[in-house]
Amino acid sequence: MPVTLGKHGDYAVRAVIDLARHWDGEPRKAREIAASMDIPPDFLKRILAELVAQGLLTSTAGSNGGYRLTRPPEEISLLDVIEPTERLLTPDKCILKGGPCDWSSVCPIHDPWCLAQEAFAEILDSADLAQIAGVDRDIEHDVHEPANPGHGDPTPRRGIRM
Repeated sequence: MPVTLGKHGDYAVRAVIDLARHWDGEPRKAREIAASMDIPPDFLKRILAELVAQGLLTSTAGSNGGYRLTRPPEEISLLDVIEPTERLLTPDKCILKGGPCDWSSVCPIHDPWCLAQEAFAEILDSADLAQIAGVDRDIEHDVHEPANPGHGDPTPRRGIRM
């Protein structure tokens, strides 16, 4: 069963990986994040504004301004970033997409599906941005050895790491 992120979640994760990689540096400009992580600049501005509103980022205006994580990367989990943008744990529709009329508020797979979502959330919550940024660095330097098989065809590197 493939689990993927929508564009919104994908770009939010990319943005915070960049910010985690630059935690000890100056605030990052939106254009730097966009170029580094291959995110459309106009879309990125909306995502950054949402991450600020969620309390994950701060934004400072001016020539020395930019975006920063509100907490150290090791204190922000992947779940903290993904859940507000993707709403994985608060689905608004039944997984079986309608069914017999007697399936009013739950369906036959409601309980196991909820347990699977909880397990998924626990795993995302155990991965922090410092770990994720470290893996990104290792991939960039071709020294990462994944615990699981790769995702098929190689994906060409996009973005310009700065």
